[in-house]
Amino acid sequence: MEAILQIDNLTVSFDGFKAVNSVNTEIAKGEIRFFIGPNGAGKTTLLDAICGRVKPADGQVLFKGNLDVTRYAEHEIVNIGIGRKFQVPSVFTSLTVDENMELTVVKDRSLYSSLFCSVSKAQQECNDDILNTIGLYEKRHSEAAALSHGEKQWLEIGMLLAQQPKLMLLDEPVAGMGRRETEKTGELLKKICNDCTIVVVEHDMQFVRDFATKVTVLHEGAVLDEGSVYDVQNNPKVIDVYLGRGGEHDA
Repeated sequence: MEAILQIDNLTVSFDGFKAVNSVNTEIAKGEIRFFIGPNGAGKTTLLDAICGRVKPADGQVLFKGNLDVTRYAEHEIVNIGIGRKFQVPSVFTSLTVDENMELTVVKDRSLYSSLFCSVSKAQQECNDDILNTIGLYEKRHSEAAALSHGEKQWLEIGMLLAQQPKLMLLDEPVAGMGRRETEKTGELLKKICNDCTIVVVEHDMQFVRDFATKVTVLHEGAVLDEGSVYDVQNNPKVIDVYLGRGGEHDA
């Protein structure tokens, strides 16, 4: 299967400490790839390197075959098709669901332009389709403040989708959710992965078991194991450093 992201010998150092240490992996188009591991394993730092928040000391990250994203600024990486969602939803709670979506598609991305410049009919239709996909179309005129925690997470995923990314990076998207919202989030990821490959950093092992295409386990900044959920969770080394120390419940 064709790779959309190739990570080669990626190393990120902070004052000599290697938070990411010679990581190599390929992520195929259409995957829902999970990165798991203990706190401090380098998972979020790896996402930071992919989206341009930190610059690596060594290695490269190739997007769509030939674009080395380590050479791009963070805002440029967004424009070439990589979207990033952080753990805490960054929606505008005083705006409606629709207005949050409009803010995403306005080119200069300012609050003023979103509120006073109309989006095109095509953009509105696209936004409506996304709101249907994430299950918030009926709440499009509601203020985001009235949404549940899970609905805020889905809205932010929708806002990323409005930017039409080819790769989406999600940092603990189900943290703080109950089981039902967690399952709905997983079903949402399955809906969108055909058009947008998804990389997830996560601690909820039930969520990982239910929805991962492939799992990469990080430990002390390096790849400890990689493969199917079944293979990874039965690896004695993974059990020892992560699952056997309460990793399934670690938030």
